[in-house]
Amino acid sequence: MILAQRAARLEAEAVAASAKAEAADVKAAEALISYLKLEIEKLRRQIYGSRSERKARLLEQMELELEELEATATEDELAAERAAAKTQTVRSFQRKRPSRKPFPDHLPRERVVIAAPQSCPCCGSSKLSKLGEDITETLEVVPRQWKVIQTVREKFSCRDCETITQPPAPFHVTPRGFAGPNLLAMILFEKFGQHQPLNRQSERYAREGIDLSLSTLADQVGACATALQPLYRLIERHVLAAERLHGDDTTVPILAKGQTVKGHIWTYVRDDRPFGGRAPPAALYYASRDRRQEHPTRHLQSFSGILQADAYSGYNELYDASRAQGPITSALCWAHARRQFFELADIAATARRDKNAATISPIALEAVKRIDALFDIERGLNGQGAEERLRVRKEQSAPLLTALEAWLREQRGRLSNSSSVAKPIDYMLRRWDRFARFIEDGRICLTNNAAERALRGFALGRKSWLFAGSERGADRAAIMATLIMTAKLNDIDPQAWLADVLASIASTPQGRLNELLPWEWKNSPVQSAA
Repeated sequence: MILAQRAARLEAEAVAASAKAEAADVKAAEALISYLKLEIEKLRRQIYGSRSERKARLLEQMELELEELEATATEDELAAERAAAKTQTVRSFQRKRPSRKPFPDHLPRERVVIAAPQSCPCCGSSKLSKLGEDITETLEVVPRQWKVIQTVREKFSCRDCETITQPPAPFHVTPRGFAGPNLLAMILFEKFGQHQPLNRQSERYAREGIDLSLSTLADQVGACATALQPLYRLIERHVLAAERLHGDDTTVPILAKGQTVKGHIWTYVRDDRPFGGRAPPAALYYASRDRRQEHPTRHLQSFSGILQADAYSGYNELYDASRAQGPITSALCWAHARRQFFELADIAATARRDKNAATISPIALEAVKRIDALFDIERGLNGQGAEERLRVRKEQSAPLLTALEAWLREQRGRLSNSSSVAKPIDYMLRRWDRFARFIEDGRICLTNNAAERALRGFALGRKSWLFAGSERGADRAAIMATLIMTAKLNDIDPQAWLADVLASIASTPQGRLNELLPWEWKNSPVQSAA
């Protein structure tokens, strides 16, 4: 009776767990749908670029939602499997999963063969003949290995003149240094690419049995920044030679006399790929203690061309016709203007969280739709040259632009100055000549998204490292961000590139330093062979 009761209880538990897992199958289906939506959105971003100001946050939200759904569905499935294993009458629940991608071919394979049976489990015969084999692949990781490289320099004495000869000591980026280029590249990329402060790196290395103090790591970082500064200057020259730049800035707290001041990181991005250009893309960064107009004036002193930026008044001196190098052509960002309307048109999302939210603005919603029509035309021109863009813009975008201006002026005439939608309308109409300039010049881009993407790392990273330790520290961050972001824009691994550069920069003549730039390094014979 006790055994029967125990079997009945186990069966009931298994049925309940299976029912729970089946009920959670809805979550599994949601996880599958979320996975597919995420993949579709990533593909759209690869083809068209960022479609709106919310897409970056939307992708992060989708990834977090997918993580939670997958984890919950897996927990319920495993609970059902454990319960079903205790009984013979209940079948375990199996949920549907997206097809797993095969492991990359470049990964080494370690073959582990399970010993074959010596005799037939049925009749006991030892006459076994191999029919084939089934292979199960498991992805595994080897923990990071540390090693010490001993470079031996033998001494020789001349039998005739007693002169002692010895090969020169190997180069170290740090004077009397000890860190190899791969270690240095890892430290730099972790700090400036993955936003891991040196104190956290030091703690992690200590857990792995390597004592690298914070001061020691900081010494290495300072020496590397000095050694890599010539490459920074070459990238700076390349960026400022462009005919169009995307410019923007963001705040970075800087430690000063026991408190932080609101410093700024400025970026200028050269990226002609959407226009069919062959010049390699690059991103240039500067740091400053404040946001005075003297900073962009100094940064772009030698630049003459088109500047895609926001309506910050600090750029106005660059647009002055009396400028010695000639005036820079100003082009404003339609995505920035659209964002102001979008915030008023997206009140419906707020209303779902707050019953007292205001109703959606029909004028803002209509403005977003009209601006989106211009963006739809631009997506079809992705990869086209300036001449083709200009032709299509005059043919398709110009009528929409004329209609948009007339509609905005008509709506503004009906609104009071206190209306919420009057502010974004005034923002556009007061600067309409700079917003409409893309109709007359095919080299102008509608948005400044390239610069905003380049600053996203700082916006996310400052939550990890809180502030820059000093103004010099902010300058080092600007130098390293220039190198790392430029490598990323050229589709190469920043850490691998930094390691190779640090190993060879001392032996590279000054006139051949350009061979170490990311786009040149990527096409070098050694990398092509690799």
